[in-house]
Amino acid sequence: MDYKNDLRTILILDAGGTNFDFFAVKRGEMISEGKRLPAAANSLEDILKMIVKGFEEVKGQAGETPAAISFCFPGPADFENGIIGDLENLPLFRGGVPLKAMLEEHFGIPVFINNDGDLFTYGEAIAGLLPEVNIALESMGIQRRYNNLLGVTLGTGFGGGIVRKGELYIGDNSAGAEINRMRNKLYPLTSAEDSVTIRGIKRVFAREAGIQIEEAPEPETIFNIGIGKDEGDISAAKTAFNELAEVAGNSFANAVTLTDSLVVIGGGLAGAWPLFLPQLVKEMNNSFTEINGDKLPRLEIVAYNLEDKKGFDDFSKDTSRQIQVPFSEKKVNYDPVKKIGLGISRLGTSRAVAVGAYAYALNELS
Repeated sequence: MDYKNDLRTILILDAGGTNFDFFAVKRGEMISEGKRLPAAANSLEDILKMIVKGFEEVKGQAGETPAAISFCFPGPADFENGIIGDLENLPLFRGGVPLKAMLEEHFGIPVFINNDGDLFTYGEAIAGLLPEVNIALESMGIQRRYNNLLGVTLGTGFGGGIVRKGELYIGDNSAGAEINRMRNKLYPLTSAEDSVTIRGIKRVFAREAGIQIEEAPEPETIFNIGIGKDEGDISAAKTAFNELAEVAGNSFANAVTLTDSLVVIGGGLAGAWPLFLPQLVKEMNNSFTEINGDKLPRLEIVAYNLEDKKGFDDFSKDTSRQIQVPFSEKKVNYDPVKKIGLGISRLGTSRAVAVGAYAYALNELS
């Protein structure tokens, strides 16, 4: 799909728990100033009217008749039919809200809704980390290529998405890649989301610093404290991100056991990767201790930190060799080291979502 040269205009919404960001996209680029509206509202009617208003505004900014609307929205939802379920971060949505049908009736064009993690991953698979890695390997003369991608977003929530050979994996119930429902390694009665989101960072920092959670600064400040840029409790800041790394690393390891793919990380916490990514990758490469006391590698594959020069060099190194075919003089190439890499979003989360939503709509329209 040559989305960069497609002349159709698609209206896009990146709906988070805090803000709704509206765009108009053509040829994979934003052609409007965009519109940001707060996700908070007094009633469901108010928030639905606000969504219509946002799309109307960017439609006017684009000055063109859109071919479709395509956007991400939090789950749980029946995304295929565009019905939003009972949302944790947007509690006004209750009992099933047919958002797709409402917007199609108002605008008279097709509407496609997906999970934010799905569209983020789709965008990175099309124009972000996945093609970048393959281009780098090709430039080094290495035959290895990657076709699959696990995307995760760390922010208000813990989102996920899977792309397999160019196709977005949705699942039979629009519930594929719901990584937030994995068990929390450190607090087994809770979900992983309690530790790998903004609230988790603030909670651990407050606990370690001996303050009330209401007094905890925002994660950006906690990160700056952790790297020594701002004054504060460095130990508390590092512990907050170490807990994120351990819980997220365990969840990632569970996920890539099934996907066997590269991993791309986005969301509001992704910028703090220097404080959590090395520890996260280490967690993925840890070992199990079996009942008999023997060690078993946590993964059948080896995970590498692509943001670290040595990590990328080790990942990209050609470890293949020629082996003899039995009863023959012929030799074949064999690489005994199974490798995956983890990297931070190359497009930025919002742009990745916009590219993913745009490309998804074009694919569905075709």
